[in-house]
Amino acid sequence: MADLRLTGLLASGLAFAVLWQSGGEPRAAAPFDPFAVARANTRVDNLEASIPPQCYTRTGARSNPCYACHTASQAPNAMHDWDLQRSYDFSEVGRTNAWSNLFVDRRAAIAGISDEEVLRYVREDNYEGLRGYVDYAFDMELDAEGFARDGSGWRAYIFKPFVGAFWPTNGSVGDAFIRLPAGLRRTAAEHRVNLAVLEAAVAGDPAVASADLRWPTEALDERAVGVDLDGDGALGEARALVGLPARYVGSDEVVRRYVYPEGTEFLHSVRYLDPEAPGLFAARMKELRYARKVEALDRWAMQRSYAEEHEARQDGQTPRFTGSPVVGMRGDFGWQLQGFIEDEAGRLRLQTAEEHRACMGCHNGIGVTVDQTFSFPRKRPGARGWGYQSLEGMQDAPLAGHARPEFLTYMQRVGGGDELRANTEMLARFFPGGALDEAAVRRAAPGGDRDLAWLLAPSRARALALNKAYWLVVREQSFVRGRDAVLAPLENVHRRIDGEATELAAAGTVYHDGRLQLAW
Repeated sequence: MADLRLTGLLASGLAFAVLWQSGGEPRAAAPFDPFAVARANTRVDNLEASIPPQCYTRTGARSNPCYACHTASQAPNAMHDWDLQRSYDFSEVGRTNAWSNLFVDRRAAIAGISDEEVLRYVREDNYEGLRGYVDYAFDMELDAEGFARDGSGWRAYIFKPFVGAFWPTNGSVGDAFIRLPAGLRRTAAEHRVNLAVLEAAVAGDPAVASADLRWPTEALDERAVGVDLDGDGALGEARALVGLPARYVGSDEVVRRYVYPEGTEFLHSVRYLDPEAPGLFAARMKELRYARKVEALDRWAMQRSYAEEHEARQDGQTPRFTGSPVVGMRGDFGWQLQGFIEDEAGRLRLQTAEEHRACMGCHNGIGVTVDQTFSFPRKRPGARGWGYQSLEGMQDAPLAGHARPEFLTYMQRVGGGDELRANTEMLARFFPGGALDEAAVRRAAPGGDRDLAWLLAPSRARALALNKAYWLVVREQSFVRGRDAVLAPLENVHRRIDGEATELAAAGTVYHDGRLQLAW
């Protein structure tokens, strides 16, 4: 996708507007300050906002979406939290489901918004108001290989979305960009090689030793970096890494499996659905998320952080995070996160401290993550995985170590197309009569005639309804009560956890094999 410009100008989001005084003379409005709401709202009422709505799933004996996040971890992740499939191991505060928006009936309000109105809204660009307030520009023009043409070092990558809530059929689409620290991208050749090395280090099968890894890459110039990357005994053009080097090229930075170098950054936008746009990507952002690894923990410090996380959970303590929205919220493993979300007028504003907690939960100590991240370990290998996010031509590859396609396995274990089994369209498409149509889902698996763009796309009517449902939450500014796009009050979710055990252990439906890496 050559010369892609991600965002332009939006009149309603400009930092300065002109208002008219009663005497007819124009006056400048106060500039929009995207940090004002976060500065003014420092109170945190829900101390367990880091528990996502999906963790309140009413599993019964047969529906287990929990395995996807809570699993037997791959080192150096030592969370090993598969036991959370068996029990709702919450603090006393967390036992009450604070995500009350899951139960609000907005069907009449959704019907009151016309398709034309919501399409106009989602086709507006709402990034402009952040210009000058953040260091990470998002109005990047990308070349055909995903590099930002502005020289900033950002590069877009194509990844297989994580299961359930991250599928377009459940309300949003998202893109992702990575930037290595400056010392690892001194030259274009070093930059390409170090990205390839990092990709192999975090996406490689945990069952394969570093020396035995064989990872496809884009064309890499070995002569420019002076390293035989493909192990053929000559310096030329490599299209695969054979084994991992001990250090990143041009640097003393040690290559660590499943650990990012200090200074690595990620940028990610979450967007509304536009049925006519490529990949369903609307111009309007729901959220803009940024993460930077500000400290690289050594192995001991990392293991100690996991141990403390376990101890705190056993003691029923609520999470504690350092930092602030203005500088970024910091978790226990060296990452600093900052997120922007829409204000009531649709402009992107900094999230409050409580709203940030909804981000921290999944990026601070769950069993499936790779150094607290999700998407980069799921990047399409090599050259096919560089560029702006697209599901076109991507198929349902199995997880590493699995034989069955990943999304097929998920739908089978969950009994639906989302964690809460509320996606009626997916149920109608792939669960006729209540039973999974495995042959239909396999059409998007390797060897099939379809791809993930087909498998995961909502109908036009559903896409617009999901946009309307979320827009209503934006108008209310009720994110602290839940930010999911809910079309009708949900049933398969607990309002309060009174017992502790789920029914999964007794039914033999607990799994230890969830992971991020894929067998492409």
